[in-house]
Amino acid sequence: MSIKKRCIAPLLVIHGQIIRNAYNGAGWHYQQKDNQRQAMHFTLASASPRRKELLVLVGLPFETTNADIDERVLSDEAPEDYARRLSREKAQAASKYINGNQLILAADTIVVDGYDVLGKPRNAEEAAAILRRLRGRTHQVYTAITLLDTATAQGITDLAGSPVQMRNYSDTEIAEYIAGGDPFDKAGAYAIQHTGFHPVENFGHCMANVIGLPLCHVTRSLREMDIDPPNDVPSACQAHIGYRCPVYARILAREE
Repeated sequence: MSIKKRCIAPLLVIHGQIIRNAYNGAGWHYQQKDNQRQAMHFTLASASPRRKELLVLVGLPFETTNADIDERVLSDEAPEDYARRLSREKAQAASKYINGNQLILAADTIVVDGYDVLGKPRNAEEAAAILRRLRGRTHQVYTAITLLDTATAQGITDLAGSPVQMRNYSDTEIAEYIAGGDPFDKAGAYAIQHTGFHPVENFGHCMANVIGLPLCHVTRSLREMDIDPPNDVPSACQAHIGYRCPVYARILAREE
């Protein structure tokens, strides 16, 4: 029998318990062979609360797992290639700890100034130095995503890139932001969505990319794997973030 579209079996984790939902209506696709339904579960290979929050908007229940890898940049590795490689390696690392048929989503977000990849600051001094470097200038944020089907070992890697213009914030604002502790778990030492610091101005691209998970890129990659998200992802994303995205249609059409 021919293989038909896959089913992402509805799985939800609440307070550490897996809750199975028997819903099997329109929008859930399935893989059928020898008249046996083979459920495929969805796993996010990330501990990031921001990625979890965004992925919920797609409408596919998922589990999460960590993916610890060596994140050092290779010699002469371009920033875009670095992000793509890390997302693939995270997906592959997560697959080693998962049993059964899984669709794994992994992501890696980097902040790039010129040819330099700016990582997470290790202390307040590094955070201040990064924020002063970025101040009043435009840099790039890239997020690479990888979808890995463990049943077939087939994967898709996609890359989102957004120009980010930082406003001319003061040294006092930098110090107050750092004192709040927000920069230390973020590449580039800032969060675009931070309402107190609001470091970015005149932004006109994919905000979900800068937050850490470009949902329209996730959507178009899922569709390549014959999985159609049940939600209207662009509408859900814009409503959640509170931002009117000017590029979602072009991204879904692969025009950028």
